[in-house]
Amino acid sequence: PDCRPIQEGDIINLDVSVYVRYKDKCYHGDLNETYLIGKCDEGSVKLVKCAYDSLKAACEMIKPGTMYRDLGAAIHQVAASNNCSVVRGYCGHGIGQLFHTAPNVPHYKKNKAVGIMRPGHIFTVEPMINDGGSWADTTWPDNWTAVTKDGRRSAQFEHTFLVTETGVEILTARQDASRSEMVWDLDAVQR
Repeated sequence: PDCRPIQEGDIINLDVSVYVRYKDKCYHGDLNETYLIGKCDEGSVKLVKCAYDSLKAACEMIKPGTMYRDLGAAIHQVAASNNCSVVRGYCGHGIGQLFHTAPNVPHYKKNKAVGIMRPGHIFTVEPMINDGGSWADTTWPDNWTAVTKDGRRSAQFEHTFLVTETGVEILTARQDASRSEMVWDLDAVQR
């Protein structure tokens, strides 16, 4: 978001949104991933994996009958066990013909989200995980770039999910990846 060249040791987040036509209707898709640039320190690798594992914990809960608010507790548990925190200012969202729609899917524990997952529901989960105990963030003057208030690193992963009759389909999974479970692959995020 600025003019500083990317350099060895950086972690960067790429957020990709698509709008596709399918059977004469148009639909949105949304995903993001955090990448390790070159040789990164152990703390950066741990943070990026924690962000991935936080999303994975939520993915493992997606099935008919799960309350949307329960995902936040699972995400929080993974983050806290890694001495990380979950940003509260952003949430996952329903997605389809509209880009941001119900339900809201908060990523922190003890949230007040309403709704129960049913087959056919499509939504994103996109927890932003901060290194350390502060979940506070701020936005740069470009009104887009989110950064931690304390200047520490943050990482994020996001997928668009479909609730099926028996569980979940990851609509934004990589081409050769499982569409029903998330598997950590360091090589996939190492650049």
